[in-house]
Amino acid sequence: MGQKAFAGYLGPDKSQWAAYDATALVKSIGPISSQILIDQGEADQFWADQQLLPEVFAAACEQSAQPLRLRMHPGYDHSYYFIATLMGDHIRHHADILGSDH
Repeated sequence: MGQKAFAGYLGPDKSQWAAYDATALVKSIGPISSQILIDQGEADQFWADQQLLPEVFAAACEQSAQPLRLRMHPGYDHSYYFIATLMGDHIRHHADILGSDH
């Protein structure tokens, strides 16, 4: 989540942000047992404006030995179409982790 969103939701005190920052959490807590799946559109305006930093999160995961599958998608933005296109993958991903027969 970007600085603008953190400030909007949590206020200007940056010391309060770490408890909600996925990158800070993976650094401080370390690996969880399951792989994290992230899909990022390369045409996403929030990624272009550096409000989303999946590459920083990926580096934190590597440093913490947290399994991560980061998939970058050319031509996709932050739209409903992007979410709808990939939602099935995410449902299957979570079902696999939970041991569902999906």
